[in-house]
Amino acid sequence: MKFLQFVAIVLTALALVPGGAHLFALPNKIGLDESSYFITQSIYRGWALLGIVLIGATLANFALVILIREQRIPLAFTLVSLLCLIATLLIFFLFTFPANQATNNWTAAADNWQQLRWQWEMSHAINAVITFIAFCSLTISLLVTRD
Repeated sequence: MKFLQFVAIVLTALALVPGGAHLFALPNKIGLDESSYFITQSIYRGWALLGIVLIGATLANFALVILIREQRIPLAFTLVSLLCLIATLLIFFLFTFPANQATNNWTAAADNWQQLRWQWEMSHAINAVITFIAFCSLTISLLVTRD
């Protein structure tokens, strides 16, 4: 179980990194003109692979839920973490992914590109906060889990 806890905390921490980067870049990017914004967005090419980390974190948290289901308090915190990670996936597929699709991954401007930018940036910012809650909740769970 300790190995799975380690994997879960590492993957959840790594899942926080890209969201945190987006969150902290938001104030500098949200007011850019169309040309500058699209150029800036090109730095994220290949970041889709980081979704593997989020899926891994979700699976590791799910496995922990099963393993610690007898321990009420750690289970509650691990469930919060798992539900947060699932929420980030839902937000991604409901808001971020459609903005990516509408702009061909920010290589083609749509008529409503500013609304899509807002949608994309806010979905990432919200996911960063939710992933941070997941990380904190998982950490508390690991601290209160009995051997």
